[in-house]
Amino acid sequence: MRESFVEKKLTTEAKKRGGLAVKFVSPGLDGVPDRLVLFPGGRLAFVELKAPGKKPRPLQVRRANQLTALGFRVYVVDNTEMIGGVLDEIQSP
Repeated sequence: MRESFVEKKLTTEAKKRGGLAVKFVSPGLDGVPDRLVLFPGGRLAFVELKAPGKKPRPLQVRRANQLTALGFRVYVVDNTEMIGGVLDEIQSP
C-alpha cells in the first residue's frame, strides 16, 4: 500500500464526516505534516502520512514536536485502519 492511498482514504473519510483534510505546504519551512484536518467547531490537527511501516524523517519529528509544543495535535498515520480513530480524536473536545 502506498502513502498516496492512505492519504486519499484520510481525505475521503474527513469529507464524509463533514470536515476537510487540506494539503499543507509551507514554503521555506521543510518537514511540516502533509495534511491539516479541519472539523466544525474549530477542531483541527496536523497529520503526517506514511506508507505502512515507514517512519517520519528526523526533520519531520522536529516539526511535529514544535507544533505539539505550541499546543497543536499532530498524528502520524501509516495505515488505513488508524484513520477512524485519529479522526474521532480530532473531532472530540
